[in-house]
Amino acid sequence: MDLNIGFIGTGKMGSAIARGIALSGKIAPEKVRVYDVDSQKTKALQDELNVSVEKSIEDLIKNSDIIVLAVVPSIVKSVLEPHKGLFNNNKILLSIAAGVPIKVFKTLLGDKAKIVRTMPNRPALIGKGITLISFESGTISEEEYNTIKCLFESVGKVELMNENLMDEVIALTSSSPAYVFMLIEAMANAAVLRGIPSNMAYKLAAYAVSGSAQMVLETGKHPAELKDEICTPAGTTIEAVKTLEKHNFRYAIIEAMEECTKKAKSISEKYN
Repeated sequence: MDLNIGFIGTGKMGSAIARGIALSGKIAPEKVRVYDVDSQKTKALQDELNVSVEKSIEDLIKNSDIIVLAVVPSIVKSVLEPHKGLFNNNKILLSIAAGVPIKVFKTLLGDKAKIVRTMPNRPALIGKGITLISFESGTISEEEYNTIKCLFESVGKVELMNENLMDEVIALTSSSPAYVFMLIEAMANAAVLRGIPSNMAYKLAAYAVSGSAQMVLETGKHPAELKDEICTPAGTTIEAVKTLEKHNFRYAIIEAMEECTKKAKSISEKYN
């Protein structure tokens, strides 16, 4: 790709996506341009990947075809507003700021601005993420969408999502790794209680979770069907399932996701 990809912000997620693209071979590393108020972060990326470091947000926008806004929602306006005149019809802004709707960027940059709202998740740090992409109909061409999809595939899978569901899906993809980490921790703790060494317990729990998730994806079977296949009559697994049901395991997950969604929507409503 003969494009320049700029990153405003190189925190964990911004740097992960920049790193994935720079290492993907899809564009030359020097065409990945980065800016952060913390110059140590950008210097580290430059030393590691040979990306280009810009001295200012203005320089980055001018020198980039696609700009990835990787900053926290609270500073979106202060970052973009001084530079709104730099976003011509040939530039695309990709935002990873959770809860900030496209209409906010249209207000800041103009109705003709090309805006793509994205939601990556933490496994992007190891190239195993899932990124949701949303944009207004007619604003992004099929070629542009395919380019954006190709870039984000450098850090995992990509799915197109209606913007009306972007707040609702946060609990399912963006926040959910935290629930999974808690599950792995609890499983490992129980194993340690029974004498299995801690390092081995965490490894075995992680492999069990990873392999189970892969079975859902590769077999196409409903998770309940896969669960039932393990639950042999009068066996050990059904005893564990019974205890989980007794303590409302599934209800706890559903309720947690509901509360997560409510929080996400409350953040989004600040911009309405």
